[in-house]
Amino acid sequence: MTLASDIPHAADAGTASQSRLVWLRFRRHKPAMIGGVVVVLLYLIAIFADVVATAAPEDYSPTHTYAPPQRIHLFYTDADGDTRFRPHVNGYQVRIDPVALRRTFAVDPDKIIDLQWFPKTKPYKLWGLIPLQHRIIGPVDQRQPFYIWGADRIGRDVFSRLVHGTRVSLSVGLIGVLVSLVLGIIIGGISGYFGGRVDSVIQRVIEFFRSIPTIPLWLALAAALPRDWSPLAIYFGITLILSLIGWTELARVVRGKFITLKTETFVMSAWLDGASPLRIVMRHMLPSFISHIIAASSLAVPAMILAETSLSFLGLGLQPPVVSWGVMLQDAQSIRVLTSAPWLLIPGLAIIVAVLALNFLGDGLRDAADPYNQ
Repeated sequence: MTLASDIPHAADAGTASQSRLVWLRFRRHKPAMIGGVVVVLLYLIAIFADVVATAAPEDYSPTHTYAPPQRIHLFYTDADGDTRFRPHVNGYQVRIDPVALRRTFAVDPDKIIDLQWFPKTKPYKLWGLIPLQHRIIGPVDQRQPFYIWGADRIGRDVFSRLVHGTRVSLSVGLIGVLVSLVLGIIIGGISGYFGGRVDSVIQRVIEFFRSIPTIPLWLALAAALPRDWSPLAIYFGITLILSLIGWTELARVVRGKFITLKTETFVMSAWLDGASPLRIVMRHMLPSFISHIIAASSLAVPAMILAETSLSFLGLGLQPPVVSWGVMLQDAQSIRVLTSAPWLLIPGLAIIVAVLALNFLGDGLRDAADPYNQ
């Protein structure tokens, strides 16, 4: 026997608002819920990257090039066999390879580096505004090496750079989608609402953009950016390029919705009442399928992230000193990385996790926004 309480949405289905119904359907989509949690965590890390990172992304140590990751231990067992809570990592043993004549590292189990929460570090500014001097975790003695996910070719902390790269890569995707969203709604709305020759011209323009191979177009436009631009200018340039290319799909979706809705009774009533086209669009048509726009936008973010990563990996996107996942993966192009420093491939794993989480979230939002999905 099935009780009403076993179906959480049954009692509200008759009187719930559209947003409530979307939430009830979305809540039943387990992968989307997991993806949503991961996305929220990633954006929280991006927002508070300065605090989460264990060091500044530009800090380096020439004596710790390609240092391996240090595993964090929460408990310590002394010589008497007593175990107590003592967060720590093990230090390094430095060796010289007699053949390659280069420095290599091995974890030294006898060297203990104690950790503490919110240690006092070098001063920095949160969001470039708020002066702070504490990070979320770090060694008690700041002179000791601390590389959770290892070090790169010049001794920079991979974990800290990955955290700061999260801010850049995720913001490129978010800002790019917002710009594409504005362009798609305006151009697609004009095409669907007015129809006729206006619609024909806009659709031919969209078809022209969609007929151009995406990757060569990205490469050409990214290569056209002046190399003497500042990192911030290149960042906004790459974002604008991705936005100008990514609006066509959303414009098609908006156009189709407008063509369907402009013959509906509530739209015709607003028109007969003398409402202006702008009021009809903003107050009556857009709110009726805003959930579909949100779903389409969430599915577009991963494509933006992958595009930025691809351009930066090929050296045509963001450039150092800007830190993004694609820029970090530039260091993972040599055979030595695959053999002696595989931890430099961790940004690739971060990209996979972020893209999967955003796709799961977008799929859940799309299914929840579908009124025929029960």
